[in-house]
This record gives sequence, structure tokens and C-alpha cells, in this order.
Amino acid sequence: MLFEFLNPPFMQRALIAAVLVGITAPAIGIYLVQRRQALMGDGIGHIAMTGVGLGFLLSTSPIWMATAVAVAGAVTMELIRWYGHTRGDLALAMLFYGGMAGGVMLINLSDTGSNANLTSYLFGSLSTVSESDVIAIAVLAAFVVLVTVGLRRQLFAVSQDEEFARVTGLPVRVLNLLVAVTAAVTVTVAMRVVGLLLVSALMVVPVAAAQQITKSFRVTFVLSVVIGTAVTLTGTVTSYYQDVPPGATIVLLAIAVFVALTALARRRARASEAKGAECTLEVPAARRGTDDVRV
Repeated sequence: MLFEFLNPPFMQRALIAAVLVGITAPAIGIYLVQRRQALMGDGIGHIAMTGVGLGFLLSTSPIWMATAVAVAGAVTMELIRWYGHTRGDLALAMLFYGGMAGGVMLINLSDTGSNANLTSYLFGSLSTVSESDVIAIAVLAAFVVLVTVGLRRQLFAVSQDEEFARVTGLPVRVLNLLVAVTAAVTVTVAMRVVGLLLVSALMVVPVAAAQQITKSFRVTFVLSVVIGTAVTLTGTVTSYYQDVPPGATIVLLAIAVFVALTALARRRARASEAKGAECTLEVPAARRGTDDVRV
């Protein structure tokens, strides 16, 4: 049966989550790429592990607890960026590693946590996406879309040139914090499908792929969301039939799209250069003919 994968309830939930992840990750990722903070999602993913561990330890929702901890970590990262100066990198490293270590420790201390739970959050798992997870992901995804689309002009201005944005009267620090918080929310949205260790790739790779063949911010935004949605859906279905990790499959598909679009862009560039060279050769030839007539 062609659409057999739609029958299991867990796949229905996983596909809904995949669509939401495919939309939200590139939507905030484009601003991180513009700000040259492509690895920010990776750092937040490490911090969110502590939230997951707390969720198991306190017998509460790991997603909501991870959201709270990730948001707090993202705000701390922004404060370090503002005031950290030369010690900023060291402070961020301790924050990232401490977040991962704290998560592993808390999960093992809890009565309900296990290494299997840890793996599902690190690399994603289709069968563990529950109805409550889908509701939480949908609410968080709505927030991300509202911010990234509703404030796209302001966020683009801040991402391109903070000094110019400040001169024009934009609240630069507030917008920077909003980007950090939105990135943190996106990490928790994506962790059930892609996994905390791979979510940063889904925030960056579709954007990088779209940039190979687009020139405007708007077109890049739309195309990166299309690519993100396509690879998350394809990767989710592939993992169902082939029994492979969904997170790794999705990221590898995104990289494959990046390679294909890069090759297409280079091919177009070579064709354009060849056409330009032909035009350059034709003009002198025409001029020589005219000079001969005049002589």
C-alpha cells in the first residue's frame, strides 16, 4: 500500500511534528546565519539536555522543562556575548558542557529515565512522539512562526547591521534576546524528531542550500522553509520503512540538497561566464569588420 505509513498513530504524530520542525528550524536559522551564529542551536541543544533531565527527575513534561532551561541558557548566552569580552568563549564552553553533563546525570538519577530515553532526545525517535508532545510542539512552533514572520523586517535589520539598526531606533538588545529565545524554543520543538545533537544542522543547512540559488532575503526564507519541510517529511518516512534514525536521515538529506544546489549554482555560473566570453569575442570581430569597410 502506497500510503501505509499514514496508518500507525505514532507516524501520524511524527509527521505532524516533522512538518512543524521543517518550518520552524529554517525560519529562525536564517537569522542565525545572517548573524554568523550558525552554531548557536548546537550550544542551546547541549543546555536543553539539563531541562530534559529535570523533566524526568521531577516527573513533568521534558519538552516544557527543556524549553524553560533552554530559554534561560539562551538569555545567558546573550548576556555573555554582551559582557563576556575575552572570557566569553570559556564561559560559553562551560555552559554548553555543563548543560550536557547535567542532563545525563539528572536522567540517570531519575526513576523513570534511562539511556534509551537519553538516546531518543539526543538523536530523535518517531515512536516516542506522544499526543502531548505534538500539542507542545504545535504551541511552540506557533510562537516561532509569529516572531520570525511578524518581525522579519526588524530581525533582518538587526541581523545585518546592529549599529545601523540602533541608529534607526530599533531596540537592538531586545530583538537580539528575542532571536536567542526563539532559537531556544526551536531547539525544543525539533528535539523529538531530529534530536538535540543534530537540530543545529536543520537550522542552518536548508538556509545554506537556499542561498546557493537565491539572491533576496524573502526568496531565501521561503525556499529554506520548503527545503526544511521536504527533508523532514522525506526523512521521517524513510526512517519508518528502513528502520534508520530519523534525525541522521533528515540531516543527511538536507546536506544532499545543499550539495545538489551548490552544483547547480556552479553550473549556472560557468554557463554565464561562457556566454559572457562569447559576447566579448563577438564585439571585437564586428568592430574589425567595420574598420575593414571604412579602410
